Amino acid sequence: MFISPLVRALPRLGRVERWRPARAGRVLSEMEALPFAGLEAIVGDGTALVLAPHPDDESLGCGGLIAEACARGRPPVVAVLTDGTLSHPTSRDFPPSRLKALRETETRAAAAALGLGTDRLHFLGLPDGQAPRDGLAMRAAAERLARLARDHAASAILATWEHDPHPDHAAAHAIAREAARLADARLVSYPVWGWMLPPRHRLPVGTVTGARLDIARHLPAKRRAIAAHASQTTGVAPGGPAGFRLPETLLALLDRPFESFLFAR
Repeated sequence: MFISPLVRALPRLGRVERWRPARAGRVLSEMEALPFAGLEAIVGDGTALVLAPHPDDESLGCGGLIAEACARGRPPVVAVLTDGTLSHPTSRDFPPSRLKALRETETRAAAAALGLGTDRLHFLGLPDGQAPRDGLAMRAAAERLARLARDHAASAILATWEHDPHPDHAAAHAIAREAARLADARLVSYPVWGWMLPPRHRLPVGTVTGARLDIARHLPAKRRAIAAHASQTTGVAPGGPAGFRLPETLLALLDRPFESFLFAR
């Protein structure tokens, strides 16, 4: 996954003052201290539809939730927005078509590690780095996602946090927000790269509410799912100077016995 430079009735809910800029360090601390809630409180009584900007984000951001839903007999649906082919743009051994196929294979293996059948996976195939954040293209993507939500009776659409510092992650959030409106589903956000925002970076966060899900018993499965994305973690698809590899700092932040989820205003 190509990463642009980082920018310089529930339990009691974490809260950040509405429309007053807050330091990212404070916001992240709030997210780490959100109250615990059960699966139903987070995604409702229906199916959870997880929108991953790239192959691997589903495992990184909510692999524990996916595993918990599967263990409860409520397998979610995972839609992967882009093909992930910008992770190794200079690779001679893995041109875009081959890398696309590899990353889909890795996603299927990751789903299996979490207990999710491959029939629950949908690859939307947008070009990596070009997910639309607004306009007609965004609306078309949202309508496609909304149809998927209605087909599976989704009560919630989960997408990356709007402040994740990657354009595809922000676009995924915008698409999911519109799809949730069209499908009459709740919008739930999960942070991935947002965990690495500089502490002093200022965010126009608004009022944020959310909950944490205890995933301690699913951590081994989540680790296996992340490891299944070997092109992103081990250099299986070497890409030369521009090749991408998930940083250990991020992996450590996501290797915790909980996952944080934020609810739309």
